[in-house]
Amino acid sequence: MELRASGETEVKSEDLMLVRSLVEELLREFPPDKTPAEEFWGKQFDLGLAYTQYPVGLGGLALSPALNEFVASELRKANAPISFMRNPIGVGMAMPTVLTHGSKELSMELLRRCYTCEDIWCQLFSEPGAGSDVASLSTRATKDGDEWIITGQKVWTTLAHVSNWGMLLARTDPFSPKHKGLSYFVVDMRAEGVEVKPLRQMTGEAEFNEVYFNDLRIPDAWRLGDIGQGWSVAITTLMNERVSIGGNIVNRGSGAIGDLRRTWERTAPHGGAQREEFMKLWTAAEANRLTNIRASQLRRAGNPGPEGSVAKLAYAELNKKIYEYALELLGPRGLLYSSYEMTRPDFARVSSGGERDIAKTFLRSRANSIEGGTSEIMRNILGERVLGLPGDLRNDKDTPWVEIPRN
Repeated sequence: MELRASGETEVKSEDLMLVRSLVEELLREFPPDKTPAEEFWGKQFDLGLAYTQYPVGLGGLALSPALNEFVASELRKANAPISFMRNPIGVGMAMPTVLTHGSKELSMELLRRCYTCEDIWCQLFSEPGAGSDVASLSTRATKDGDEWIITGQKVWTTLAHVSNWGMLLARTDPFSPKHKGLSYFVVDMRAEGVEVKPLRQMTGEAEFNEVYFNDLRIPDAWRLGDIGQGWSVAITTLMNERVSIGGNIVNRGSGAIGDLRRTWERTAPHGGAQREEFMKLWTAAEANRLTNIRASQLRRAGNPGPEGSVAKLAYAELNKKIYEYALELLGPRGLLYSSYEMTRPDFARVSSGGERDIAKTFLRSRANSIEGGTSEIMRNILGERVLGLPGDLRNDKDTPWVEIPRN
């Protein structure tokens, strides 16, 4: 298997041999079909196979990130449990943010339990008046000795009801321009002063929540980055979020396109026009999967750049098309819905569980082009940061936040 990392020579053969031996050790001593998932993930982390580019002792081996795809490929072949699927916000977003901007002590305390899914994480950015323009948020963090007092409201917080920890962006200086008056904190979601309420979606589920902070106290040691530098930390989270949503690498023919294939087989026979549409979507899904594999191998050690926004945009738009066509194949059956009884799932839905769930997943897929940044925002990032096109006019860039009109 040839592996390359951006700006580097081919991955050293001795590094690949080391990682191969560690994967073999993991699968030999902790067979996935006989080992509890939490225990398997703990050993994977301890062997440095969580993210190969992470430091030794913190889930990695200080080697090229290109080796991650080899690890993932071998674990997929063994049908090993995937930590990311259980704790996508924690593994995909919180871990790189804490590692990049937190102290070593905080990383030691939080990363392993995040990867083993003993601690579930959520992201606390969006507010009722701050969606795509997150930097306009109004949740306040006021310094009080060695603590911060948090007051405000967040919204659309995925899995807040089952989360132990959250990533919070709050305003610490209302007299600075909106991007410069923010700070970033780790929040104990079970602490006094945190209130979580469900937001029922059109699927009937309440995967999303609104979160209220009523004089919540946070130690200053849980701040990530410097005071007023929260936007820079948030960019780390957002770039990793977009890769987590759109850049996740799955087995060929699985995920959303696998749902479509199974629906296709159940609803056969089909005409030529239907076969042509199916093959267009299959080809697009495979091209997207291979592009994500290439991007993961070429990405430098560190946090992803604007390529994550490209992957997220492609995933969101393709996912919607796939489930639209799956619903069309079902015909009148696609109009039936299993239940609108409100439930509060303990995982984020990424594909369906069978024909009866196609309608639910179709509805859920509409959120793909909103969560993690709307498709419109992704196109702006693609245009400005990848293609070098002129940016949108921003007339409030240097205006103090308190002077910006708000609803």
